[in-house]
Amino acid sequence: MPLRVDVKNNYLHLLEACIRSKSLTEAKKIHQHFLKNASNVTDISVLHKLTHLYLSCNQLAPARYLFDEIPHPSATLWNQFIRAYAWNGQFDVAIDLYYRMLRLCVEPNKYTYPFVLKACSGLLAVEDGVEIHSHARNSGLESDVFVCTALVDFYAKCGNLEEAKRLFNSMSSRDVVAWNAMIAGCSLYGLCDDAMRLIMQMQEEGISPNSSTIVGFLPAVGEAKALGHGKVLHAYCVRRSFYNGVVVGTGLLDMYAKCECLSYAKKIFDAMGIRNEVSWSAMIGGYVSSDCMREALELFDQMGLKDAVNPTPVTLGSVIRACAKLTDLSRGRKLHCYIVKSGSVLDILLGNTLLSMYAKCGVMDDAIRFFDDMNLKDSVSFSAIICGCVQNGNAEEALSFFQKMQLSGIDPDLTTMLGVLPACSHLAALQHGFCSHGYLVVRGFATDTLICNALIDMYSKCGKIGLAREIFDRMERRDIVSWNAMVIGYGIHGLGVEALALFHDLLALGLKPDDITFICLLSACSHSGLVMEGKHWFDAMSRDFSLSPRMEHCICMVDILGRAGHVEEAHHFIRDMPFEPDVHVWSALLSACRIHKNIDLGEEVSKKIQCLGPESTGNFVLLSNIYSSAGRWDDAADIRITQKDWGLKKTPGCSWIETNGIVHAFLGGDQSHQQLPQINRKLEELLVEMKRLGYRAEYSFVFQDVEEEEKEQILLYHSEKLAIAFGILNLKAGKPILVTKNLRVCGDCHAAIKFITVITKREITVRDANRFHHFKDGTCNCGDFW
Repeated sequence: MPLRVDVKNNYLHLLEACIRSKSLTEAKKIHQHFLKNASNVTDISVLHKLTHLYLSCNQLAPARYLFDEIPHPSATLWNQFIRAYAWNGQFDVAIDLYYRMLRLCVEPNKYTYPFVLKACSGLLAVEDGVEIHSHARNSGLESDVFVCTALVDFYAKCGNLEEAKRLFNSMSSRDVVAWNAMIAGCSLYGLCDDAMRLIMQMQEEGISPNSSTIVGFLPAVGEAKALGHGKVLHAYCVRRSFYNGVVVGTGLLDMYAKCECLSYAKKIFDAMGIRNEVSWSAMIGGYVSSDCMREALELFDQMGLKDAVNPTPVTLGSVIRACAKLTDLSRGRKLHCYIVKSGSVLDILLGNTLLSMYAKCGVMDDAIRFFDDMNLKDSVSFSAIICGCVQNGNAEEALSFFQKMQLSGIDPDLTTMLGVLPACSHLAALQHGFCSHGYLVVRGFATDTLICNALIDMYSKCGKIGLAREIFDRMERRDIVSWNAMVIGYGIHGLGVEALALFHDLLALGLKPDDITFICLLSACSHSGLVMEGKHWFDAMSRDFSLSPRMEHCICMVDILGRAGHVEEAHHFIRDMPFEPDVHVWSALLSACRIHKNIDLGEEVSKKIQCLGPESTGNFVLLSNIYSSAGRWDDAADIRITQKDWGLKKTPGCSWIETNGIVHAFLGGDQSHQQLPQINRKLEELLVEMKRLGYRAEYSFVFQDVEEEEKEQILLYHSEKLAIAFGILNLKAGKPILVTKNLRVCGDCHAAIKFITVITKREITVRDANRFHHFKDGTCNCGDFW
């Protein structure tokens, strides 16, 4: 039995009043009364009104329940639901509802298409959007101003600016919303000048930009650092009184911050009558982007006190980046605790920022633990942990995480590969490097300048300087880093002449070298004994290129002079430096004293280093070795005692070799490898053959006071010899061997490897802490100068 007309009208009147007041509590009471007292609860008009009421109160679940009870909802009600889902971010549901509407033969109208196209824009659902466009065209609604504006917005947001422009230009009447859609589309893709031209054009056609126009354009101005455009927009906002609005004010301060005008940004921020969490986030983010980390942290501290605003995940991410930059681990941990308590730790962007913070602060155990606990991981998560491992000296762990990433089904992106390639470089893991290069080619990353620079570095450090040069020659765009990477690559391979030739090519092209270029060039001169050339270019830095030498350039000059035997000249150079030499400069001279057995000067230099505070064991080891080489065992022992008193331990010699894609590590005297018996036998066999060819162990490189027979055994089991023996056992006959060592290769090993190349008839390359040694047919390309 249908409701009496007067009862129904009462319900409708009450529900209409609730719609106007958006009173959800009263609406639920009316709905409850209706369910209890109405004999027929399927009255269409009341259900329509109830559904409309719940939608107006943003209560989608009960509204949808009622909607599904209505036998034949009107097109208006369908539109209201599609609009509600689109505005609430449930884009897929909005699109599904549109297609259900079509299946039920309900004709969409000019109000349907803008809402469903908004959902397509949100999902970047290009195929659905194009199909819906065809429906609008077939319905004769493509030219409607609302529908066409929605189409312009859809195509612009989905990256098809040509179609957006075509539709925009075809419109017979364009309101400010249509102009805003086109301007926002250009802004979204960084077309700052195009957007500015549109703003000028709309004014010529008599339409004034509104606050939405300005807010849509400001991000592009900031990204382009187009400060001139930004100031014009700011002046327009002041004239039109948009200035005091929180949205426009936030957009302006964000623009100034991105243009690195922090003083302007802060003035706008301080002048804002109302500030929301986005305003605070923009100002804090501006400080972080401009490397003003302490100011960012100070502002964050004021955030809760001044406006009682809770930080958003974006704000927290900016503050955590500031902590990472300042390596403020204590504050970073406190923020982590706050994030856990607030429940924001589930935000993957925030989780990735925390992960990066722990890695940059050097606490990799915490970083790995946090990574393992993350419920959601993406390519950014893996990139952060891989880069963290590389930066903290654990390249093997980095490659392990890279393998886990591949097994997890997450595709490595460009950033990931920029972390993986340095790991390959560090370990001289050539097979991993080859595979990574192949992946980059397949993914279309191999032409990127940053990737090419990393490939040059990787191939150089894996002993393939020819492949590095091929990459360099094929690059579409080279920056100064490309040239520097190639110059230093030649340098570490002892190809100083080639490094100088490349530097001359750089100058011939009219490019300007930077201070890093000269560090690379001077280092190359040092490794090749090019003393005159090194002196010339050191002097030319300030004379011809207006570059003041830094400490690193002076270290290179001391190294050039010292290696070549000009120890006293190197000492004079240090005394004449325009600034106080640091421990690294003196260390370079101490190394020269060891090479040329200058004990007196070595003692003097060592005292200076101890006054400055040695940064590692290397300087103690150098002096101890100087004494040991001269047979002054008591003095060597005293130095080792002093080293122990300082709490420093000698870094053990370690060598790596890659076979079949697996990196194997060996320590001097290593007894842990599973192939140890075979390795020992192979070394004994090689020793017999080397002696037959004239090898004599160089006992001066044993720095313990022991018998000669024991010295021979100590020398035989140096880490690089263990790695070479392993390579001989596991690589095909005649295949070249590449070994990487963390320290300088000793003279005895250098001599022994020459004999091993003759015995095994294969090339052996050793990359030590300073350079590459390419051994072939009993000679080394360094010419015994290293």
